Amino acid sequence: MEILLQQIINGLVLGSMYALVALGYTMVYGIINLINFAHGEVLMVGALTSWSIIGLMRDAMPGAPGWVILMIAMVIACVVAATLNFVIEKVAYRPLRNSPKLAPLITAIGMSILLQTLAMIIWKPNYKPYPTLLPSAPFNIAGAVITPTQIMILGVTAISLAVLMYLVNYTKLGRAMRATAENPRVAALMGVKPDMVISATFIIGAVLATIAGMMYASNYGTVQHTMGFLPGLKAFTAAVFGGIGNLAGAVVGGILLGLIESIGSGYIGTITGGVLGSNYSDIFAFIVLIIMLTLRPSGLLGERVADRA
Repeated sequence: MEILLQQIINGLVLGSMYALVALGYTMVYGIINLINFAHGEVLMVGALTSWSIIGLMRDAMPGAPGWVILMIAMVIACVVAATLNFVIEKVAYRPLRNSPKLAPLITAIGMSILLQTLAMIIWKPNYKPYPTLLPSAPFNIAGAVITPTQIMILGVTAISLAVLMYLVNYTKLGRAMRATAENPRVAALMGVKPDMVISATFIIGAVLATIAGMMYASNYGTVQHTMGFLPGLKAFTAAVFGGIGNLAGAVVGGILLGLIESIGSGYIGTITGGVLGSNYSDIFAFIVLIIMLTLRPSGLLGERVADRA
């Protein structure tokens, strides 16, 4: 039971990070029917920016509390990533909005490779230790352990999801986003500015990806220029699993995928008789994707994307 409880805690932490990134995929797809494959690299840029800011602030403010440094680094990293995603949408995706769907897809993959290369040039290709700014003493829960960093991850995820749901369901911008997703032409006739709404969606997605990237780096303790590829791919899997275009589906898919991956990695050795170890945990995400696409292509909660007029 202790092992199972520990894997559930690990799965919730991992799934919450997948959920934040999956929301970025599903919001963009819900509005413009585009899979932004550069989204994982926005996560990476946010995490590396926060690493640089934390290093500068620890030198400039040696006595500052860790959580203050973390919050300031998060704000600055979110601004940098949001600006980057805004530019990506304006330069790479907007000119191709009415093109065949293959064109923006190839552009997104190209942008992903470009961002990885630029990050490698700016931050160098080596792995960098991500500083631990919160207390490291773990808490015991019925034989399982949870660290202050993991508690912070779960808390920040819950707050971020609550703010996003409020924004989408109860604000003027949220109504504009839902109207644009329903029918951008009619929304434009009613006074909504689709270009502004789409840019806002990319900015919100970048902020969520940066928060997830910082949490990912804090949990695993390293950052590097390729760190966004696998989390981005798994978050896309989570979005498809839950039903791409559906916000609740992205959250459910992310958390379930994290639990499946974590519990699977804890028991994969027993299941396979020792043939496979926990380092093969990545296969679970793609097994889930294959099964879901085969049995229920619209995802668990169904795809919520309006038919274009």
